[in-house]
Amino acid sequence: MSTLPTADTQRLVARTQALPSGVADDLLALIPAAVPAAAVCSWVRRGEGIVGWGTAAEFTTAGADRFTQAATWWRAMCAAAVVRDDVQRPGTGPLAFGAMTYAAGSPQRSRLVVPSVVVGRRGDQAWLTTVAVGEALPHTETLAPTAEPGAPGEIAFADGPKTAAEWEMAVAEAVRRITRGVLDKVVLARALVARAHEPIQTQWLLRRLAERYDNTWVFAVDGLVGATPEMLVRLDRGLATSRVLAGTIRRTRDDEHDLALAASLARSSKDLEEHEYAVRSVADALGRHCGSMNVPESPFVLHLPNVMHLATDVAGAVDDRSTSLELAASLHPSAAVCGTPTAVADALITELEGLDRGRYAGPVGWMDALGDGEWGLALRSGQLDQADPRMMTLFAGCGIVAGSDPNDEVAESDAKFLPMRDALTALAPVTNAALD
Repeated sequence: MSTLPTADTQRLVARTQALPSGVADDLLALIPAAVPAAAVCSWVRRGEGIVGWGTAAEFTTAGADRFTQAATWWRAMCAAAVVRDDVQRPGTGPLAFGAMTYAAGSPQRSRLVVPSVVVGRRGDQAWLTTVAVGEALPHTETLAPTAEPGAPGEIAFADGPKTAAEWEMAVAEAVRRITRGVLDKVVLARALVARAHEPIQTQWLLRRLAERYDNTWVFAVDGLVGATPEMLVRLDRGLATSRVLAGTIRRTRDDEHDLALAASLARSSKDLEEHEYAVRSVADALGRHCGSMNVPESPFVLHLPNVMHLATDVAGAVDDRSTSLELAASLHPSAAVCGTPTAVADALITELEGLDRGRYAGPVGWMDALGDGEWGLALRSGQLDQADPRMMTLFAGCGIVAGSDPNDEVAESDAKFLPMRDALTALAPVTNAALD
């Protein structure tokens, strides 16, 4: 359990101003180089989104009620806040970035961070929010692009708690349980440990991920950094949307061959089964908060530089005043990161994975004072080591169903490690990858 700070001891004072055209064209370049890696916040896709740095307030929590504790703290902070907002858009005013643990029993802690500086952009509208604790309006920040951050140098990768061969055996055991009818699907994760020659800078990783994977949400909260293709939930003025990804095939870099692979993915009974479980779990959970729902009958194929996924966008009109974080709590853990049935799959994860996921596969994102926000699943990601800035643990997971081949799942997990491995080992800035 966490102690909730009272609004009297931490009164937020926030000021949001519109920015002139061109000032926030490159959000990631505005993050000062001197900001510590763990103090950088980001939620950026195709150049739009929000970045933040500094800490005006923060809240950490753990346990089964971590979502409730976090939502209660944020409501109290916003109820007492003094806000001057000249823009009045989702993401303006006081803002909290968050990263929640996958499991209630994780030794890591879930965290909400209110940056002292936030810069956002949607379309032609850009803004600056400064936040302080006290009574006076905070000073306006001077924004300017920063120099290219330094690369971490040579990287050595090592297996996490399980080698690839040991993880393949775990997958085989999961398939046996599924075949016996114990469960329908389980998601198993692997870990790699990266050790760099120099300290790993969040700014470096964010820029490299954005260059290569601009069809994903490039995120950072408290040293958790990644590029997720999966929007767990977005809440924007009462409309909730969720992008479900389940069913994956690796790309070959041959466009004609990849088109054929996309067609085979769309017809694959194994991948369609896995995808159906994930969509059903999201639609059922989101439906409890919505008066009406739209669930497409069939998925589309989402093309990313390294893989292709079956994808479905689920939408609903929220009618119970839930915040985006509370919607994320009701959706977590979805079949996309856990399995079906949830309790059985979660127990099997504990038995077979042999690692602490921490905040990997948990909700990561942001929320404004009205409760609107965006929460993704912390996939294609890594967690910086708090004790050693040269170390980072990378994670990747695969959905296992009756038709899964353990060797193929190892290859799929290797493909899912690529975004973070490529970002860490990049030697120089590159041109944006062309995406379908």
